[in-house]
Amino acid sequence: MRLLHNAHIHTLNPDQPVATAIAIDHGRILAVGSSQELLAEFSERATCEDMHGLTIWPGLTDSHLHLEHYAFSLQMIDAETASRAECLRRVAERALTTAPGQWIRGHGWNQNVWPEGFGSAADLDAVAPDHPVYLTAKSLHASWANSAALRLAGITASTPDPEGGQIVRDGQGRPTGILLESAMQLVGDLIPAPTVATTAQAIREALPRLWQMGLTGVHDYDGARCFSALQILDQNAELRLRVVKSIPHENLPLAVQLGLRSGFGSHQLTIGSVKLFADGALGPQTAAMLQPYEGSPNNTGMLLLDNETIFEAGRQAAAGGLSLAIHAIGDRANHEVLLAYAHLREHEQQQGLPALRHRIEHVQVLHPQDYNRLAELGVIASVQPIHATSDMHIADRFWGSRSAGAYPFRTLMESGAHLAFGSDAPVESPNPFWGLHAAVTRRRSDGSPNPEGWYPTQRLALENALHGYTTGAAFAAGRENELARLAPGFLADLIVLPVSPFDLPPQELHSITPLATMFAGEWVWKAKNW
Repeated sequence: MRLLHNAHIHTLNPDQPVATAIAIDHGRILAVGSSQELLAEFSERATCEDMHGLTIWPGLTDSHLHLEHYAFSLQMIDAETASRAECLRRVAERALTTAPGQWIRGHGWNQNVWPEGFGSAADLDAVAPDHPVYLTAKSLHASWANSAALRLAGITASTPDPEGGQIVRDGQGRPTGILLESAMQLVGDLIPAPTVATTAQAIREALPRLWQMGLTGVHDYDGARCFSALQILDQNAELRLRVVKSIPHENLPLAVQLGLRSGFGSHQLTIGSVKLFADGALGPQTAAMLQPYEGSPNNTGMLLLDNETIFEAGRQAAAGGLSLAIHAIGDRANHEVLLAYAHLREHEQQQGLPALRHRIEHVQVLHPQDYNRLAELGVIASVQPIHATSDMHIADRFWGSRSAGAYPFRTLMESGAHLAFGSDAPVESPNPFWGLHAAVTRRRSDGSPNPEGWYPTQRLALENALHGYTTGAAFAAGRENELARLAPGFLADLIVLPVSPFDLPPQELHSITPLATMFAGEWVWKAKNW
């Protein structure tokens, strides 16, 4: 038994919002109350730890990330640079230490912030002539390959665009090296795939990164290999993280055949939703829009699934007890998804099926007529606050006045929709305090765009934003009765903070670094200075 006392505990339990002590036994919370009361009751049989007035919060959950991609991104070139030239310099540096013929990988470039714009295959050829090079964009919806990689994939001027993707070409029809959406797979599928064992090791090495940010749970949207790796870690008692694991759309028939259901699993690893993609992303202008992008009168993005196709997938999933989680960024994609969900809700009712906790991932821009639809349909808004501040300039550039309805966190909350917050890592850092800062201020860490923030009417109070990383995430996972609150019977996942975030100016939220993280009643990480 463990007793933490002399603390400032923010419990998120409406029946007991604050406390100064917490007793923990066998991975769960036994009691919460005053230090005087709990020390009198438990001190003789508990290991007592004086918190010296530090703040304790429930452990935080990232409700949308790509755990395998994030883990391996820590081993890649960091291509998120201020200029294309700096990115190319990093590729050249990696080429010096990579055997000729071996792949060079990187992630994070964003042509929208580079003065030079998109790169080309020739740019990469100049700095890495002896290697195939493949760099994924920050959005994960575009990639940049050199000539060696294009040759290995057999991509030439005569190669047709794959369904749901585009090989970007120059004025003579030759591939430029930029691949959008499904075209990324033409090169990406050639790269030697990691084994389940190496994936498990990469995740194992990434766990301390997550703990030191205050994360004790994630909702993962990678594929089957990641699921296998997570099972190995769970079986070996190494998965000290609550993971909700999605199922890729292409695996839906097999999942139903096997009888997998949302919520099935262990305390550490449970089945989540079936993941579908309704459109692309803002950065490469492939998010499906009702009206064309600003300055591109013929481009409304890519609608990858219409409402009828989504409903058919939903009908099959719901019959097997599986909820849906659908990537939708543009206002047209979100509208199509909501049409499908309305039909699916009718179907669930007609068939006597439970109303599953379906989700929309991202919900980046909505038509005003759809502002209330998520709440009306009981659909969870799985959103990433840091996208709002990261994307604000390109949203203004590509969506213009439609940005007033973009990243509408307050509108969704006030409509009654359940919000679950995440990062989409490695698209963004999974640091939840950066996300809290973005949700509360609608500003970047440097204070831009202004003291009021970008579309400040969408700012949230810190208490509301905190729920997105705690109780909202737990609700989305169907685990609101055992996670995200510091209350008797709940799992003992918590973090220790050097100061109460509620006592800080909102602009300083991004600078908070936890001092310690507890998972299932055991300290899994402590700062060196604590």
